[in-house]
Amino acid sequence: MPAPALHKNGCSLLIGTSGFSYPEWIASGLYPPGTKSAHMLELYSRFFPVVELNYTWYQMVRIEAVQRMLARVPDTFCFTAKLTRTMTHEVDDNWRSQAKLYMRGITPLLSSGRLLAVLVQFPSSFQRTTKNRQYLGRLIDRLQDLPLAVEFRHRSWAHDRVFSGLQERQVTLVAVDAPALPDLFPPLDIVTNPALFYLRLHGRNGKGWRSGTMQEQFNYNYTKQELRWWTETKILSMAEQCRRGVLFFNNHVAGQAVHNARAMTGLLGQQSP
Repeated sequence: MPAPALHKNGCSLLIGTSGFSYPEWIASGLYPPGTKSAHMLELYSRFFPVVELNYTWYQMVRIEAVQRMLARVPDTFCFTAKLTRTMTHEVDDNWRSQAKLYMRGITPLLSSGRLLAVLVQFPSSFQRTTKNRQYLGRLIDRLQDLPLAVEFRHRSWAHDRVFSGLQERQVTLVAVDAPALPDLFPPLDIVTNPALFYLRLHGRNGKGWRSGTMQEQFNYNYTKQELRWWTETKILSMAEQCRRGVLFFNNHVAGQAVHNARAMTGLLGQQSP
């Protein structure tokens, strides 16, 4: 059975990682030697109660693939899934048909009650312009039957009107931990949806972030002090305002996400409810 959810201030907290299929995690000890990628989710579900699917950013989600994943994990195991990049990073006139395909493909997770959120993650080049605000509104309307969480990378979206707009639509604003670079979205504890708060921890490798390569960008190991800062100043505050919270570590390089997720679980388990 996966690790149970933690309960703080009336909020159910689930901690996991962004993605699960990393060959390097065999060397880090999460998966035994010789583990094939097809068996990684089943093994992952023995340690964590939730996962953020990131393959759905690279390729369109399909019903058959989702059904296979559901068959490999316990009934209590939950998911979030990234929206495909053709609707966030490589948008063209076909985005409406892409949204329709995505909603169809994700149906098994949604109907099973195991889909906590669809992560709509925009790149740092997606700034708060009139054109982009209009597109975001149309995209949310198109996907309104899905539980949505929006992650902004550019600081221009850290605006009260954005927060109130998401709140009106009951869309979750994703809280982020990232390098302290001038244009990146800051670490906030703004809650826009009482059903769910969503935290993604990317690491604080500023030099690596600018490199443009994932192996450098997400190569970071959080200290206990850095994790404690989140638990003491942000997470418990958000938990007071929500029924559920999900926390994902995206610093997957060398299994650091696994180590940090376990450490965060330990820290929150020690915190007073």
